[in-house]
Amino acid sequence: MRRPLIGITTYHREGEDRPRFFVPASYIDAVRSCGGRPVLLPPGDEDPAALLAALDGIVLCGGGDIEPERFGGSADHDAIYSTCAERDAFELALVQECLQRETPTLAICRGMQILNVVRGGDLHVHLPDVVGETVPHRDSRERHTRHPVRLDPASRLAELLGAGDLTVASWHHQAIDRLGSGVRAVAWAADGTVEAIEVEAAPAMLAVQWHPELQVTEPDGRQRRLFEELVRLARRGR
Repeated sequence: MRRPLIGITTYHREGEDRPRFFVPASYIDAVRSCGGRPVLLPPGDEDPAALLAALDGIVLCGGGDIEPERFGGSADHDAIYSTCAERDAFELALVQECLQRETPTLAICRGMQILNVVRGGDLHVHLPDVVGETVPHRDSRERHTRHPVRLDPASRLAELLGAGDLTVASWHHQAIDRLGSGVRAVAWAADGTVEAIEVEAAPAMLAVQWHPELQVTEPDGRQRRLFEELVRLARRGR
């Protein structure tokens, strides 16, 4: 059986002498370990529809902040970092195409935020300003942390992962504020932060604020199921 091709978005272009695109190996390893064949998708492609025509599924990975003007936010906050107009434009167009084509998609951290913005929602520019720091959503820009998440037992996500609470690898300082059209919150941190969403009429779209790629090898296997489901949907779609 042919392994489905899973496109993985990369981080922004960086470096001066030899500019490069990159993505943490954990995303690639997670897709491979669950039966997919990863293909990297650097920003800048002007025809995302052509990309999707050659792929079976997509992982929207994390990374730097979305430009606040993309969702009507203020760009004045000094916590904003690593914005990239090229990456934003590419991923916003890519997600539009994913929704139209019903492409199996796993949206992670920034990827979930991009999905919400595409649907007309917006973001908290700096989450600690809104909810404080009783729940640690990251240790620093360079290190993740962990905290518990509560799932909606009636959600597709709970059906996949099990309805009990779970501990997630968290690495973000922005989060969903206003939900986009047809978007429903299905998981929350203890401080009320939206930790996962589902989109009406888009059952092949999985979206979480945490980083399951960092937990794929954990013994309970719950985070691994997200990648396994992506590969299953991609194989069925093809």
